[in-house]
Amino acid sequence: FSETFETLIRHAENHTNTLFRTTYRNMAADAAGSVKELFTDVGLFVLGSEVSVEDFVNRFFDSLFPLVYNHLINPGLTDITINYAECIRMTRRDLNPFGNFPKLAVGQIGRSMLPGRVFLQALNLGIEVINTTDHLQYTKECKRALLKMQYCPHCQGLTQSKPCMGYCLNVIRGCLANMAEIDSHWREYVRSLEEVSNSMHGSYDVEQVLLNLHSLVNDAIMHAQINGPKLSAMYTPEEVFKNKVERCRSHKNVRLNAKDLVSLKVPPRNTEESLASRRKEFINSLRLYQTFYAGLADHLCVSELASSDGLSCWNGADVVKRFYVLIV
Repeated sequence: FSETFETLIRHAENHTNTLFRTTYRNMAADAAGSVKELFTDVGLFVLGSEVSVEDFVNRFFDSLFPLVYNHLINPGLTDITINYAECIRMTRRDLNPFGNFPKLAVGQIGRSMLPGRVFLQALNLGIEVINTTDHLQYTKECKRALLKMQYCPHCQGLTQSKPCMGYCLNVIRGCLANMAEIDSHWREYVRSLEEVSNSMHGSYDVEQVLLNLHSLVNDAIMHAQINGPKLSAMYTPEEVFKNKVERCRSHKNVRLNAKDLVSLKVPPRNTEESLASRRKEFINSLRLYQTFYAGLADHLCVSELASSDGLSCWNGADVVKRFYVLIV
């Protein structure tokens, strides 16, 4: 599922880059770096890193404001310097050019990604449990019983005989007695994982939120553009930071070097199934194994170890037609 989340994030990043490439072409190359950083932080958060959603969303809109200001609010400056862009960037939270959209993005991303983050952490926990039980240490009594069940018939030349079903179940259930104690916890784990999965819809659906994030970014840019004249009339970056007036002005018309521009990279197309469908398929499959630990002994005997019903089998002492005695 980590790979599925990574694919989803690449799709969302691609949608956002496409927005700039098609609607705001003159900003596309410069915005690509900020877009990449935003979705890198999204990925880090989902995978469990201690990053703040509010911080990385605000950093994105901070870095976006100089582009919007120079291309849409106060057009005409075809080339700006890094220092001038930084001067404008620092005014964003005071001027609030994007209205309530940055806060809306923080709420949507944080609310939707938290269940996804918990879901991935729960999957990793399940993997650890399975890996732990995969290396079960058997007792001496268990090893002795397994040896008798599997190989004692060979001493009598009965190399093709398998244990009787009841005999097999008695031995394997005894060996896996400690494993059976995990059953109730495993059932609760499956139930909890299903609850988390079911909660990932609507405003909590990380797939829906991320794939529509470009629309929210577009709304934020349009808000700044519509309110641009009013914003320019009331404030300028120089008025907000008067101690930086000369530095901002002195760098307005100095050309940026080509190395300062971030080239636009279009992520490769991906045709994998959606996260929602993959998650649903996984949960449906997991339900089939809800009684895995409780029924593990039965599964081993029926599918591999014991003789088929009606065939001759080894009962621990001799080969018989059937062995009915079953100790639970």
